[in-house]
This record gives sequence, structure tokens and C-alpha cells, in this order.
Amino acid sequence: MNPTPYLIFTGNCREAVTAYADIFGGEITMMMTGAEMPSMEVPDDKKDWIMHSMIAFDGGLLMASDDMMGTTPAMAGSWVMMEMPSAEAAKSAFNALSEGGEITMPYGPTEWADGFGMVTDRFGACWMISAPSQMP
Repeated sequence: MNPTPYLIFTGNCREAVTAYADIFGGEITMMMTGAEMPSMEVPDDKKDWIMHSMIAFDGGLLMASDDMMGTTPAMAGSWVMMEMPSAEAAKSAFNALSEGGEITMPYGPTEWADGFGMVTDRFGACWMISAPSQMP
């Protein structure tokens, strides 16, 4: 069983998912809007919001949607950990997520990896980005 992160946004899910697919080299396999959900009553101003999306990565999924009902708590306290295939890929992803975001821990070498950093991106999602682990 593999856990799948599910991120919730407030109207900017499409932009976030598109950015993440580009940053991490994933493929958007689903992007469904509120207007495409006839079984749900979606307010007119949220018909273009994303009801459900999926990005497929080598070895995993990331799912996301916009908060249609306004009931989802903030993402504080939740982080998505992405171990990248190389230190160069990790640094590149960290830099891209940092644009317009807030760095919590600058990217750099640690005892367990050639590079690791923590950032809250411009969409409000919290990320831990790591080069491959050097732990035995």
C-alpha cells in the first residue's frame, strides 16, 4: 500500500498542478472541473475550479483539488516529501518551488543526503525536497 498526498487549494489548483507536473516531470492524467460534476451542486463562481486532479510520477501519484465547499482546514502541519533521483534534480525542484514561496530550511547537504531543503510554495503547499538518501 502506498500513501498518496492529496493537496487542497482555494481556486488555484489548476495552476499548482500544472506547475508541479512541470517541476517534477509528471503527467497530468486527470483534471476535472466542478462543471463536469453533474451529481454535485457547484456554485457558478466555482464551476471552473478543479474538483479532482491526478499527476502520475515515476513510482507515485499526487492528487489535488480546489476546496469547493470551503470546509477544508489549512495545510499547515502537512508536508509532501519528494526524494528526487539526483542532487541536481533536487536542487532544481527546490529552486522552482521557492519562486514566490517561503523557504523554511535552505537547500544544502545534510547528514543523510547530498541535499535537502524545506519550502512552502506560492500556492501554500509545504514541501521537503531531498537528494537520494545516503543512509545505509
